[in-house]
Amino acid sequence: MRWNRKERPTMRGWLLLLINVTYCFQEMCVMEFIELQQVQLQILAYVGLAMLLGAAIGLEREIEDKPAGLRTHMLVAGVAALFVALGDVVVRRFNAHLGSELVRSDPVRIIQAVITGVSFLGAGTIIRRSASRQVEGLTTAASILFAAAVGVCVALSQLVLAVGVTVLVLITLRGVGFIQHRLEQWWH
Repeated sequence: MRWNRKERPTMRGWLLLLINVTYCFQEMCVMEFIELQQVQLQILAYVGLAMLLGAAIGLEREIEDKPAGLRTHMLVAGVAALFVALGDVVVRRFNAHLGSELVRSDPVRIIQAVITGVSFLGAGTIIRRSASRQVEGLTTAASILFAAAVGVCVALSQLVLAVGVTVLVLITLRGVGFIQHRLEQWWH
C-alpha cells in the first residue's frame, strides 16, 4: 500500500500509536496480574479459615489425647480447601489458553481425591487391640474426614455451612461424649 504525503503517518504518529498500544497492553497485564493476586489471596483466606475451623475440631481431639490432634486436623482442613480451590483455578487457566471445549472439569473427582487421601490418614489412627477385641480411633478417623469436608465447604464458599458443620462436630465430640461417659458410669 502506498501512502500519499498527507495520509502517511509521521514519526510522531507512530510513536503515539506505539505508546497507546503499549499502555493498553500494560494496563491489561496489570489488571490480569491484580486479578490473579486477588484470586490467590482469596484462596489463601479460604485455606486459613478452613485451618481455623479444623483447629477447633483438632483442639477437642488434642484435649482428649487422641492420635490425631490439633495440627493434623488443621492441615487436613487446609489442604482440602486448597485442592478444591486449585481445581477451579486449573480449569479456568486451561480454558483461557486452550478454549472451553478442550478442558472439562468434574469437581467431584477432586473431592474424591481428598476423601481418598484423608481416608488413608484416618485408617492410620484406627487400632484394634487383639487382647480385648476393642477398636480405637474410629471417632478420630471420622473427625479427620469431617475436617476435610469443612475444608471443601470453605473452598466452595459455603462458609455458613462450614461453620455450622464445625459446631455440630464439636457438639458431637464434646456433648455426646459427655453423655456417653455419664451413661457408661450409670450402667456400670
